[in-house]
Amino acid sequence: MTFDLHSLVRSNIRNLKPYSSARSEFEGSAEVFLDANENAFGSPAGAGLNRYPDPLQRELKDRVASIKGVSPSQIFVGNGSDEAIDLLFRIFCESGRDTVITCPPTYGMYRVSADINDVTVREIRLTADFQLDVPAILAAISATTKLIFICSPNNPTGNLMSREAILEIARQLKGIVVVDEAYIDFAPEPSMIAELDALPNLVVLQTFSKAWGMAGVRVGLAFASSKIIDLMNRVKPPYNVSGIAQQATIDALDSRSTVKNWIESARNERSRLEKVLTEVHLVKRVYPSDANFLLVQVDDANSIYQYLIEKKIVVRNRNNIELCEGCLRITVGTYEENTAVLDALKQFSRRVI
Repeated sequence: MTFDLHSLVRSNIRNLKPYSSARSEFEGSAEVFLDANENAFGSPAGAGLNRYPDPLQRELKDRVASIKGVSPSQIFVGNGSDEAIDLLFRIFCESGRDTVITCPPTYGMYRVSADINDVTVREIRLTADFQLDVPAILAAISATTKLIFICSPNNPTGNLMSREAILEIARQLKGIVVVDEAYIDFAPEPSMIAELDALPNLVVLQTFSKAWGMAGVRVGLAFASSKIIDLMNRVKPPYNVSGIAQQATIDALDSRSTVKNWIESARNERSRLEKVLTEVHLVKRVYPSDANFLLVQVDDANSIYQYLIEKKIVVRNRNNIELCEGCLRITVGTYEENTAVLDALKQFSRRVI
């Protein structure tokens, strides 16, 4: 199907004259900065913090590009992946007119961003095995469908979506397919980034908040064609990623071997957690996971959730989510943290037998 990016973009965004700072207009190095009305005398918070950060995150993008095998022009850096999600709504969706498709149960921010931007959501429920219902998705596509959000590995179910299913949807859609890969580092299959050149309507989201252990820094990534990335850079605020966040992420990229070891540890603990959970009386089912969490179906999820809270253990109660009835979502923690939740569940199980 022919993809026409120009026709998808809101007319006011096509005509937008973006904010431009001197820092984004020049290339090279400088010694004296008198362009941004900063406090030239310093900052009580630390050296260099009196200066605005690079609005285009050039050094960080160069580093990420070399790791991911893409061009820096194909990378958007945002204040978490949620900023990228919101920008896609603002670029492509006319309020009160356009629609998006989501596939529940899935990440809740897609719906929240749609509601904030007054965009109708068409929900196509996952199949019983938590896969995409491709015929139903294709049947739901209309002339107003601008975005389809696919979380893979999916939150809260933990499983990868069929790559062929994603490709089929992307090939059939005139709009944008957004594949959210927040948990891809824990999965056995490669990223959809490899499909960018073949699919001009593909946007892949990733984050430094999960495997990289930088949730407190709030740095998310979007990978897409340079034309889509250019639109995102036009609409974003001028200094959306702080200098502290940029430098922390650049520094973290020097620790790839450490992160690799963390991922392996999380996978091993995931397997241990899954095995022991299946032996607990109150556990009905532990769903297979490609992420750093497990969806666990239990007897009386609400009571168990409250019991864990009393034990100062916080998990996620997904009992009221469609297809996740009776389920808790348990993040894979350290050996000690996982042992604590397992011991608590065994104690609760003994109480009710």
